Amino acid sequence: MYEENVRDLVGRPGEMRERERTVTTPEAFGESLAVVPAGEQMQLDVRLESVHEGILVSAHVETTMHAQCGRCLEDFTSAFEVEFQELFAYTPTEAEEYGVHGDHVNLEPPLRDAVVLALPFQPVCRPDCPGLDPETGELRDAEAAAESVAVDPRWAALAGLLAEDEKDLNRVTDFDSK
Repeated sequence: MYEENVRDLVGRPGEMRERERTVTTPEAFGESLAVVPAGEQMQLDVRLESVHEGILVSAHVETTMHAQCGRCLEDFTSAFEVEFQELFAYTPTEAEEYGVHGDHVNLEPPLRDAVVLALPFQPVCRPDCPGLDPETGELRDAEAAAESVAVDPRWAALAGLLAEDEKDLNRVTDFDSK
């Protein structure tokens, strides 16, 4: 998908180059509720720096995430950004995954890793999404969601204690204000 020629940087520590690219994803990045689908455009701002061990790549990625809300199951899209930094070693070892191959570095594997790991596990269409009604399966409005906070019968005794504490607190504040 995306390789960067580093011929002018190899073996020249201290040299640096910045690039801006728009690339198209060859296949979907992600597998669950949130994905960057195949064919989606990604804007990359890449900084390539030559260091003694290899080429240090710092990248900022902007694209669009396609997701299904984990609460209401509605499809939505959202702007998505991620940054990553990776060293491409001249002589990679087992500890270093990526290496310089001839006069280029392949940015697709670290790009895919960064995007997939940054995608939300439970995306929501908006922070105050009320979700679905557990009994009817219908989308509920915000008021119905606030009203339907049912107390589990096993915890009802604790809810009663909380109500008593609030009464005691009100009596103390009333007494202090007199």
